Amino acid sequence: MRVHDLKPAEGSKKPRRRVGRGTAGKGGKTAGRGTKGQRARNTVRRGFEGGQMPLKQRVPKLKGFNNPFRVEYQAVNLDQLRSLEVADITLDVLVERGIIQRGEFVKILARGELSGAVNVEAHGISAAARSAIEAAGGSVTLIELPFKAEGRAGRPAVSGNQFTNR
Repeated sequence: MRVHDLKPAEGSKKPRRRVGRGTAGKGGKTAGRGTKGQRARNTVRRGFEGGQMPLKQRVPKLKGFNNPFRVEYQAVNLDQLRSLEVADITLDVLVERGIIQRGEFVKILARGELSGAVNVEAHGISAAARSAIEAAGGSVTLIELPFKAEGRAGRPAVSGNQFTNR
């Protein structure tokens, strides 16, 4: 057997049906598309979903909301304060040690433990961190924000509640 002797199996190749060649043939007139309607006219546009609201219009154009009054805090934990090994922790000390950058607002959080008494200055502090610092014999001084921070519905924000979503 040679390559020129090869041919497909009997009945596996059927001639393509030629439709729309006049009413005399089997696929004449409507050419297998039925009568009238959208698909008979070949006009279903890209993205069309049969009259249902298309995905392109269902998906919102703009998502979310950026609160222009949000106060972003840099979180500093108790274990970071312990690693400083300084009795008085101010913003300048945190900037020198590379924990925060100048101009950031600091909030003390309660991860870790303190070994000794420390005096901390920060813009905010969690209730658990405050109790841990005071239990170790230290003190906390809150720094006023340079603007008026408000909580939900225009009420003044509580220092321990400033980290929640508004």
